[in-house]
Amino acid sequence: MEIPTIVGAGLIVIGAGYGIGRIGGSAMEAIARQPEASGKIQTAMLIAAALIEGIGFAAIFAA
Repeated sequence: MEIPTIVGAGLIVIGAGYGIGRIGGSAMEAIARQPEASGKIQTAMLIAAALIEGIGFAAIFAA
């Protein structure tokens, strides 16, 4: 494996972790403001986090 490939995959994984953290934080704020919508917010959060995590896994396996 070449070093630029490994560095690129690492940056993608770091970005994915940051994105998932932002999604989680934003979802918690939204649930605190509208507790009655928690089910819809959690569903949307989990779907988005799963898609972002899939990109992170693809980056690891592509390296």
